[in-house]
Formats: sequence, structure tokens, C-alpha cells
Amino acid sequence: MKFLKFLSASMLAGAVLLGFSSPSIADGHGYGKQTVVYHVNYYDAKRQTGALRNIQNHINATGAENLDLRVVMHGNGLSLLLEPDQVANTKMKSGSANDDMTARIANLKNQGVTFKICANTLKGRKVELDYLYDADESDIVPSGVAEIAHLQNQGFAYLRP
Repeated sequence: MKFLKFLSASMLAGAVLLGFSSPSIADGHGYGKQTVVYHVNYYDAKRQTGALRNIQNHINATGAENLDLRVVMHGNGLSLLLEPDQVANTKMKSGSANDDMTARIANLKNQGVTFKICANTLKGRKVELDYLYDADESDIVPSGVAEIAHLQNQGFAYLRP
């Protein structure tokens, strides 16, 4: 047992002397450049908040300059940007774009995250673009699922938190 403790201590000391250390958060842990698509197609506001937190953690780990990150929303996921007072005008059952959620989204957008909206969902759920938080024509893609497949074909990693 004493030998194992000695061996462990010796290995640790050797690593320190040789300058080995774990990467710091500041250097992005050596993750390099990443292209990632996050898929949101669910109503649950707690889960949506968790997804936004995952995205922020992702940025913190890699550095915004090393990340091309897109959030693609379709179906129920469009509720992420839907203002709660506009729900009655649509075929959606809820809207998550309250003050807290919009602050999180604005912060992510300021770090280069783009949010893509499915045109099929807008039409099928009768959602006008102006019912959505900080959305414009350039955010619309013809099909959310086709956009995800397209991005994957371009090498984007797929995440669905």
C-alpha cells in the first residue's frame, strides 16, 4: 500500500515538473472550432431554459469565436420565441418568451448564436413573425427538419437537449 501511495505521489510530482496540467477554461480546453445545431421541438419551458443554459455552457467551454452554433425550432419548439400574450392568436398552446427567456436569448444572440424558425410551423400553427421575440425574415428556413439534415450534411454536430 505504501508503494502505491509513493508511486501516485511520484507520478503527480513528475507531471508537475514536466509542466503537464489540465487545460484552463480560458483556452477552450483545446476543443478547437465547432459547428453545432441544437434542435428544439418541445413546449416545456423548463427544458427550453435548460437548453439555453447548455448553449451558454457550450460557449463558455469553447469560446464564442470557436463556435458556429445554430438553434433550429419547429413544431412545439417555436414556443421558445412565442410571446405569451400572442398564444391566443395561434394554434400553439403556450409561449415561453417571457422577460427571463428573452434576456437569455438576447445574450446568446450577442455571442453569435442564430435561431432558425421553420416556415412550415409558422404556416401550420398560424404564427405571424411579429408574434415572435426578435425574429425576422432572415431567421426563417423552409423546413426545420430539412435544415437540421442539411446542417448535419455540412458537418454540424447534432444536439437535442
